[in-house]
Amino acid sequence: MNKVIKNSWALFTGIGIMMIAHGLQGNLMGIRSVIEEFNFIATGTMMSGYYVGYFFGSHLAPKLVSRVGHIRVFAAFASMASLSILIISAYVNPIVWTFARFITGMSVVSCFIVAESWLNDRANNRTRGKILSSYMFITYIGLATGMLLLNFDSPENYKPFILVSILLSIALVPILLTKRKAPKFKKISTMKLKDLYKTSPLGVVSSFCTGIIHSVIFTLTAVYAATMNFSIFEISLLLFLITIAGALTQWPIGYLSDLYDRRNIIIITTITSAIFCALIFIASVDALQLMYLATEWGTSKLMFFIFITIYAGASLSLYPLNLAHTNDFVPKEKFVAAGGGLQLIFGLGAIGGPIACSIFMNKFGPNSFFIFLLIFHVMIGLFGIYRITRRVTKDNPDSTFTPLPKNITPLGMELDPDTGIDLSTAKKK
Repeated sequence: MNKVIKNSWALFTGIGIMMIAHGLQGNLMGIRSVIEEFNFIATGTMMSGYYVGYFFGSHLAPKLVSRVGHIRVFAAFASMASLSILIISAYVNPIVWTFARFITGMSVVSCFIVAESWLNDRANNRTRGKILSSYMFITYIGLATGMLLLNFDSPENYKPFILVSILLSIALVPILLTKRKAPKFKKISTMKLKDLYKTSPLGVVSSFCTGIIHSVIFTLTAVYAATMNFSIFEISLLLFLITIAGALTQWPIGYLSDLYDRRNIIIITTITSAIFCALIFIASVDALQLMYLATEWGTSKLMFFIFITIYAGASLSLYPLNLAHTNDFVPKEKFVAAGGGLQLIFGLGAIGGPIACSIFMNKFGPNSFFIFLLIFHVMIGLFGIYRITRRVTKDNPDSTFTPLPKNITPLGMELDPDTGIDLSTAKKK
């Protein structure tokens, strides 16, 4: 295992640095959009541009990798991501920023696909789970670090944007200098959405709603906090707590889902999220004056941070729960295809999430941010309760919960030990 990690240092280093830049960029733009007085709808559309690019890039990247290879694709798209942030710093305009976010999304997912394909090539049944855990750890630590870098300089200045570009450029270096031979690209497989819904209605519906929820959390939380006049330190701390909570709670929630009916765990998790959305809303209303002053920490403001940390811990565990639940109803050889299908559903929800939430906030005010999230959590919970009455649970010994980073692509699903795909053996055959 240590040998595999050692041989993959270039990949892990490159992706880690890229995630630091990624964690800084999106939230930096959200705060700057408030400073520039973009309206909520313009900001939501701009943030959705990332997920449109992500969706487009996930289909384009495999074709390009097959033609020109992993290293060239990674270098090209990391350079494009670096270029997009320079465009953002030079032209402060929501239309230009939406286009730049599209480029960023397309570039980032292409780099993820390259990295995960490479990791898959080096994995076998004995090391796959540990590699995935290392990948998840690096991803979340990178994101959290990037959010703390919001304190580097004022978002009104160009320096934070230049820092993002520098980090993206540095991420290229270890990949380009690696001596390891790039693997042959493996085609990404998916299930038809109709077949996927028949297999797991709750998995599909919950994944779509989860896409909406997670995209809103990671794109508009900074916008909400800046609108409420949080200080930059408070915004960075808030985003840091959300990211770390989402990573740490996956293991205990996943453990419970392996012991009990996974649908019950999904329902309990999403209803818990809905309850804390309501508590956050109440705390934010009570602390409204404190938040606008943003000069001291009152009881209500402290409760706001506690509530949102617990909320993130529950909410950000939903995607791997959806995947594990869906895998309960498919044979082992279709785990990766089912994961690819759920990623497609998740992506469709993620594209519309920031736009829909921004319209909601534009109509009902910034505090309706949490009401919007609450609505979709309740939808998941009610549909989950309905599905329990329609089908008995199915015991699939091949399916267990696997903690996953939020940016996992269908290729990354093959790192799940449950897939049982020994790529090194398959290659020899």
